[in-house]
Amino acid sequence: MTSGQGGGRISPDDFRHVALAETVSTNSECLARAREGDPGNLWITATRQTGGRGRRGRAWFSEPGNLYASLLLIDPAPVERLHSLPLAVAVAVHRAIHRVMPPGSADVAIKWPNDILIDGRKVCGILLEGERLPDGRHALVIGCGINVAVIPEEALYPVTSLRREGATISPDELFAHLFATMAEALSVWYRGAGVGVIIDQWRAAARGIGEPITVNLPDRSLSGRFAGIDQDGRLMLDTGSGTLQAIAAGDVFFR
Repeated sequence: MTSGQGGGRISPDDFRHVALAETVSTNSECLARAREGDPGNLWITATRQTGGRGRRGRAWFSEPGNLYASLLLIDPAPVERLHSLPLAVAVAVHRAIHRVMPPGSADVAIKWPNDILIDGRKVCGILLEGERLPDGRHALVIGCGINVAVIPEEALYPVTSLRREGATISPDELFAHLFATMAEALSVWYRGAGVGVIIDQWRAAARGIGEPITVNLPDRSLSGRFAGIDQDGRLMLDTGSGTLQAIAAGDVFFR
């Protein structure tokens, strides 16, 4: 994703991987290395996190047995195109999980914007974080926590694990798939130029389009019909008022 690569051709060979036994969080480790001058395209995985976090500062269950992986990108796209990156990430993670599920297993789907569900139960959380570095570069980290063998006891949504759903795979084996599918999705998305194709792939894997949902925002909840997403990746909610409401961030609950 750096300026030395052109034409949208990105392959797994463009990425590096560092595996850690334990870290506070793989996202924090990526950001620390970015501040030290890392050129990006770096995956960090850990067997265990002592301070994993999810969206809105929520703690993320991080005991051994699951996959904790973060990818550091440097200047991945112009700022005005970054809003579509979470959709590409969701496509990549969905594809990796789908590939390891046994034939005839439960449906794997994306819940807006980038949670992955198996038969309606959450199996993965994704957290993107970024910051401007002292040298002017922009660091963006894609964090993925996937329940491979262990399920957290407390969660906002119904949860499951790949093992419970019949996938006999290790975190390392799953990461090998994610390593490849993320390169595939980023090659298609290439600096935001391929957002149209990514949106088509996202819609094909999404759950709930056309169905009634509730979206929890920081200050209120909205209910209506999930009308899909726009070209910026925002959720389009039909509240029955005659116009669609675009929502950039929120927690979706199916009814």
